[in-house]
Order: sequence, then C-alpha cells, then structure tokens
Amino acid sequence: MDDLLLWLLDFVQSIDPVTRTLVAGLAVLLETSILIGLIVPGDTVVIVAAAGVANLVEGVALGVAVVIGALIGESIGFALGRWIGPHLRRSWIGRRIGEHNWVRAEIYLRRRGGWAIFLSRFLPVLHSLVPLTVGMSGFGYRRFLAWTAPACVLWAAAYVSVTSLAAGGFRQLVDQVHFAGYVFVGAILLFLLLVFLGKRLLHRIEARHLESPEAAADADVKD
Repeated sequence: MDDLLLWLLDFVQSIDPVTRTLVAGLAVLLETSILIGLIVPGDTVVIVAAAGVANLVEGVALGVAVVIGALIGESIGFALGRWIGPHLRRSWIGRRIGEHNWVRAEIYLRRRGGWAIFLSRFLPVLHSLVPLTVGMSGFGYRRFLAWTAPACVLWAAAYVSVTSLAAGGFRQLVDQVHFAGYVFVGAILLFLLLVFLGKRLLHRIEARHLESPEAAADADVKD
C-alpha cells in the first residue's frame, strides 16, 4: 500500500501547482453555483489537490483559490436568483430538484436569516439552493457575502489543512514504519467520517427546526 500511495501522491504533486490550484478553484466554483453542486464533487477535487501540496505557500494558495472559487460560485447563484430565479424554479431542472426543497430553502432562510447562509455551506442540497433563494428574497448582496465568506474560509481551511498535513505526515513516516499507508488512509477516512457525521447531525437538527409547527405554518402561508 505504501508504494501505491507514494506513486499516487507523487503523481498529484507532479502536476503543475498552478494548474492543480486553478482546477480545484474551478471545481468549487462549479459546485457552489446554480444547482451544479448536486453533480460536481468539489470536495473530492479539493482533497486530491491538497494531497499534492508540497509547502506552506502551495497550501495557502490552494486555500485562497478554493475560497475565491466558492465565493464566485455562490455569487453566481445569488445573481441568477436575483435575475431569473423564478424561471429556473419552474424549469425542468428546478422541478427535478423538487418543490419541497425550494420551499424548505425559503423557510430556512426566512427563519434563520444570516445563519441559514452560513450553515448551508455545510448542508447537502441546501448549499446549492440557498444562494439562489437568497437572490430571489431581496436579501442584500453585501449582507449575503458577509455571512457566506466565513463559512467558505472555514470549509476550505478544514479540507486543505487536514489533507495536506496527512499527506505530509505519511511521507515522513513511510521510511520509518511499515503501516504508514494505513495511517494516512485512516486519517483521511476519519476526517471524511467526521465531516459526514457532522453534516448528518446538522441536517437532522435543521430538519427538526424546519418541520416544527412554525415552519409548517410558514409553508401554509406560502401555499
């Protein structure tokens, strides 16, 4: 396993750092723009790119690119919501998302306000729908940016730092212990498990909040 992981890490690291960084930023931009986040695995691309980080400068550059990509993507979602949100909601892809998800995003934003924008970055489905919903709501762009920017920074810092530190630790251990590969894989899997469990817990908490009598009343008013 150690030889295979070394080959994979060397291959990723052999890719031009600028290209690797730009691809990660673009992937996150696509993930956080209008509904593409339901298709493009931005998380995976960031993890692969972070595994090739060779020094602090590359790590910081990757983190900055990911944050910028996320902010541009969410800004695109916000702008599309402001300009053609209702049309997109009635379109084929909007119907495929499901009206209940659109209503859920609206209620979530109405009840949580800025916190809905911040937390949506860590929630499935909502992280793609909320920027669009915010654009349709009349929520100010500067206020939107003030809430989403810290979430993007936190998200990018977690993915880039954990993966790059795990990869660096593996390279240091590989000549000293025979199970270094398992330590590296275990660290990445543990991180992904914690991310998954955190998202599930946050999703359940917010789902209960949205299914409360007050949320149901909000939905009835909308209907």
